[in-house]
Amino acid sequence: MTSALRPAALALLLLLCACAQRGGDAGAPRAPAPGDPGRPVLLIEHVGGFVTPEMLASRLPLVGVYADGRVIAQGPVPAIYPGPALPNLQVWQLDADGVRTVVDRAVAAGVTDTGDLGSPPLADAPATRFTLVTEEGTSVREVQSLLELPDDGGLTPEQRAVRGELMGLIDVLGSPDASLRAAGPVSYRPSAVAAVVAEYAAAPEPELVQPDSPWPGPALPGEPLEERLGLSCVVARGADADAVLDAAGRANALTPWLAADGSRWALTLRPLLPHESGCGDLRGQ
Repeated sequence: MTSALRPAALALLLLLCACAQRGGDAGAPRAPAPGDPGRPVLLIEHVGGFVTPEMLASRLPLVGVYADGRVIAQGPVPAIYPGPALPNLQVWQLDADGVRTVVDRAVAAGVTDTGDLGSPPLADAPATRFTLVTEEGTSVREVQSLLELPDDGGLTPEQRAVRGELMGLIDVLGSPDASLRAAGPVSYRPSAVAAVVAEYAAAPEPELVQPDSPWPGPALPGEPLEERLGLSCVVARGADADAVLDAAGRANALTPWLAADGSRWALTLRPLLPHESGCGDLRGQ
C-alpha cells in the first residue's frame, strides 16, 4: 500500500468498526408505533439470574413507557425486614413530544443496535432486556450483567461506553428529568393485582412470626403457575383488587394469608401493568 492510500484506508477501517459496533443505522429517526394507549413503547426489565421462583414469577420491569405517556418505574423501598407486601410503583406522565423523546434517546443509547457488548463472568447476575416498539417494528437488546459489572469485566472501551449509555437511559427514565417535561410522580394504582401463591412455611425465628391476615381476594390457591415448584396464581380485579390493596397496606412480605377454608398461604403480590391481563403474563417470566 502506498503512503498516499494509507490515510484513506485507515478512515475506511475506522468507519467499518464503528458501524459494526453501533449496528448500522442507529441514528435514523423513529417514531412510536400507533395503537392501543396501554401498549408499551419501551420496557426495560431483568431476565434470568439467581432468584427464588416466587421472585422470578412476580418480577416487575425496571421501567415501562407507554403509548399514552405513562412512565411506570420502581420507586425507593424502605430498608426494613420484612419489607412491604406491595412494591412501590411510581407513575409519571409525558406528553406526545416526551414519548417521542424517549424513543429518540433509546435509539441514541443503542437499544436498536446489534453490536456485541460482552459477557462478563457473573453467572448469577441477570441480563437487562430493552424492548423498543416503533413504527418500524420491535427491537430487543439484552445485555448481560449491565448493572452488576465488575471492574475487571474484560470489556473493551467501546463496549463499556455503550453500556454506559444504556445505564444512563435507565437512570433518566427511572426518575424522568425536566427535559422530558414529566408530570408526577404519583403512586401507581393498578386495576388488577396478581398473587403468586405458595404453601406457607413457618418463620424460622420467633421474632419474625407475623399475625395472620384474612385474604379478601379470589379463592386460594388459584390456578397452577409452576406446578413443578408448587406455585399457583390468582388475580383480584375491581372491588376485589381494592380490598387486596387495602389489606396489603397492613401486611408485609412475611404475612401469612388466611384463606376461607382456614388454610394459610405465602403470597407475593404483583400489581398488573397496563399491558398485562392475568397470570399468563407472569408465567412468561
